[in-house]
Amino acid sequence: MALPVNIQELIERRVVEDARVEYKKGWNPEKIIQSICAFANDIDNWGGGYIIIGIEEENGMPKFPIEGLSKNEIDAINKELVNKCNTIEPRYLPIVEHTQYKGKDIIVLWAPGGEVRPYKCPIAFPTEKKERLEKAPYIRKASSTIRANGNDEKELYQLANTIPFDDRPNMAAPIESLQQNLIAGFLYNVKSNLYAESKTLSIEMLAERMHISAGASESVRPRNVGLMFFNQRPDDFFPYARIEVVDKPDPTGKGMTEKIFFGPLDRQLEDALQYIKNYILKEKVFKYKDRAEADRFYNYPYDAIEEILANAVEKSKTVLLESMQVIFWMTTPVRN
Repeated sequence: MALPVNIQELIERRVVEDARVEYKKGWNPEKIIQSICAFANDIDNWGGGYIIIGIEEENGMPKFPIEGLSKNEIDAINKELVNKCNTIEPRYLPIVEHTQYKGKDIIVLWAPGGEVRPYKCPIAFPTEKKERLEKAPYIRKASSTIRANGNDEKELYQLANTIPFDDRPNMAAPIESLQQNLIAGFLYNVKSNLYAESKTLSIEMLAERMHISAGASESVRPRNVGLMFFNQRPDDFFPYARIEVVDKPDPTGKGMTEKIFFGPLDRQLEDALQYIKNYILKEKVFKYKDRAEADRFYNYPYDAIEEILANAVEKSKTVLLESMQVIFWMTTPVRN
């Protein structure tokens, strides 16, 4: 099964934070199952993580040149992985892809955050069948997988009762509310291997592989995050899900202009920033008689605006939940 990220960019840390990627030279069932369990518990709500088998780790980074896996190793891992994952309670299976990187065969496990935390897995696999499996929850701290202590386990129970708004299924929206062309465009932009398959997959299957749907097989619903990014009018589901840019050049309101942006959340942000860059940012040039160099000043620093607006969108999305409206006022010009 293809992953929703490009393998090269995943390994080279261009799209995923370091703490969400773990490398394993070979098949080590105890450590790998514990890491799967930790990513499933997702105590910091990172969105799970990836385990790459066939690449050795050195100081938290992939060690080159990589050795990869032999065909026999791949067959053995595929056969044993499901059996070992069945020891996780509640039952949890990661998404598995056999692929190549720099001409070497590797296996990538994608373990998104689970919905029924806390998950527990064996502390050690017994050498004899009659031995009892002692299980415990595991979590990620920085780039390490560790056994959860009592306080961590309490936190996991609390998280189970407070699933992030993004991950909740939207019972008011049918799965067809996710627009396949928007998903395909996203996969193309991030160079995902899933892009080629997206043209032939049903929306149900594509949403499942993107982890943007949830619910029983007979009543699959899109997750809120899917509706925010893969529907042309998310404000149909989340009132006031829009960005308003207001330029108020005078304190009295004289000459005030307003522009409202609708559409998928990422497009709203891109369009709003482009509008600000094209129509609101002004440059002033000061030339001097005694030197060739001129000084250039802008009424607003674009880098700061970009960060502020992105943070405002994120804060509105996570705090205001079902009623998201970002009004971006630009009033007092400053020198950069």
